[in-house]
Amino acid sequence: MQSQDVAPRPAPSSGAVVDVEQAEAALVEHYPRLVRLAYLMLPPGLGRNRRVLTAHALTQRALPRGRAAGDASVIPAQQSGGGRDGDPGYAFVRLQVVRMALEAGLPLRRRAWPKRSQLPPFLPQVWGLRLFPRSGGSDELALEQRLSALPGPARAAYVLRGLEKLADPRLRQVLAAAGVEDPAAALKEASGVEARDALLDSPEFDACSLQARPTDLLRRRQHMKAALAATAAVAVCGALLALPGDGWGPDGAAAPSYAQNPAAEAALDPARLERVAPTAWESSARTDFSVWPARGGLVGDTALLRRALAVWARPGESVQVSATPGTPSGAPPGPPQLLYAGDVDQARVVVLYDGLRVARYAEPRDGTGGAALDFARADGASRAEASAVVLGRTDGNTRYLTAPWVTKAAERDLLKPSAGAMDLTLSADGSTSPLAGAPGTGACTSWNVLQVEDASGTRLLTDLGELIPAHLTAGRPAAPREAAGAESLREWAPFACSLSSVRSQGVRTVNAWRYASQPLPDGSGPATWMCTRADTWRGGGPRVMAQFRTPGGTYGAVVAQAENSPACGSRDPHVLAGVLWKSGAGVWYLLAAGGKGTASVTATGGVRGSAAGPLLVVRAAQGARAELKGTLTDGRGITGLR
Repeated sequence: MQSQDVAPRPAPSSGAVVDVEQAEAALVEHYPRLVRLAYLMLPPGLGRNRRVLTAHALTQRALPRGRAAGDASVIPAQQSGGGRDGDPGYAFVRLQVVRMALEAGLPLRRRAWPKRSQLPPFLPQVWGLRLFPRSGGSDELALEQRLSALPGPARAAYVLRGLEKLADPRLRQVLAAAGVEDPAAALKEASGVEARDALLDSPEFDACSLQARPTDLLRRRQHMKAALAATAAVAVCGALLALPGDGWGPDGAAAPSYAQNPAAEAALDPARLERVAPTAWESSARTDFSVWPARGGLVGDTALLRRALAVWARPGESVQVSATPGTPSGAPPGPPQLLYAGDVDQARVVVLYDGLRVARYAEPRDGTGGAALDFARADGASRAEASAVVLGRTDGNTRYLTAPWVTKAAERDLLKPSAGAMDLTLSADGSTSPLAGAPGTGACTSWNVLQVEDASGTRLLTDLGELIPAHLTAGRPAAPREAAGAESLREWAPFACSLSSVRSQGVRTVNAWRYASQPLPDGSGPATWMCTRADTWRGGGPRVMAQFRTPGGTYGAVVAQAENSPACGSRDPHVLAGVLWKSGAGVWYLLAAGGKGTASVTATGGVRGSAAGPLLVVRAAQGARAELKGTLTDGRGITGLR
């Protein structure tokens, strides 16, 4: 690969003059985009935390120092146009960001003062926390690895071409103005990496939407103690010399430091990993992750297991760490249980379980750079909820590791209840062939779920972007049934796309309950009322959605929702919701419906009316707002979901 350097900045000869106010306006307006550009162009070897802080520092230093022509605010002539492309202020600050990002990637040289961009940023600074963007999937990880292999100018060319949509002639001008000696060579090397423009807009590379984790708390505590001890040592040296015998006594009941703590050492020892017998689940009273055997082709790779345990205990700055809400990401309290270790697509994957959490460690096959560590709550899992774990996601497809009791796996589209399930290959170690994932963004034209079978029945599980897929059920909250039956599939089909609203929320189960059928006032048929409840592993934060579907409608519509509500749950199997509906004749109505235990419904506010029973129909004006209240058959009151 041809080596490329950033040349000293050439003196501009002609161009547009940008004053401070114009550049500042462009920087403020496009700040997130400029930070993203800087983050992508900076060398990944800096570590994610330093890249984030450096990207912000470089962007904030991009303002010009004055207004005179020929100074730092002069930029090459730009093509006219609207938006960013025609804004000289944006073009200037972007050029400054590119130049400084390239300088930051230059190696330090002896007997030469480093450039400011090559040093850790003085501002901004964050003490006691590590900041990094949200973790992406395997596609983003693969792109990050390919970009890290490019030299700085080629990486800048790839990012500007993909994010800024610059044509090659314009791109060569920008690179030359940023000090690149050979822009043509940089473009050629950038063309060697597959264009994945959509991935550059991924949250993985958004250095403005960040996650925070503490630094090494034990090391920080030790450093503070060491500083205090050094300060105190000066004052007590004389007293120590005067002490009789051996001086100070032992540390009493205090445990050894972390590096010498027996429990901590055991948790890092691959030889101490818990390994369950392959047939233990057949005789155990439990059917959860605790009876999963260790499977996969790399269960004997001691070096891989040691790296996985070490990263779990002390993840470095370059490790992408993610955890479902309410899931601690600290070290295991003792030796965890090994569930899987093997090759998955282009990664080596280790799955561990410590009684509370399932942890997945993944590293590229060709090295350990770009490792990822993911956590999910799994305590108290039932047989259905412990049926599968996500092994990896690649190119929109998902591979699962199934429980030892699963005998068959298949892929099913929830939007097509009459279509059959497509069998998936189940390998000897329990891993499945790739399954097409649920849609991410854009139109929802399919929603593929995992169907598993065992001796106790057939179940549906859906990938909501976390390690453990959510278990789907249907029916009354007090006695939900599996969603794999024909009736349940028909109930779920119009409402499956609403599952996208509960992604990455630590969801354990999702139940769909058809709680009412309401004849429409224009005689066009009965509308369906559905309540969808997503319960979480942590217990708190359940999501409840009331959905409404007109006769013949392809999809239902979410008309009311609530969080941390007992509605539609086993403890309070009641719900009340309403919607403004327009008939075919153009007449607006307020429609409201409660469950079978609702004795009356009343509307107040912008629409007034009441009815005995669980259904209410009142003529209304377009845009009217109403408050709904109901009375249950046992005399208790109920309010409408909002």
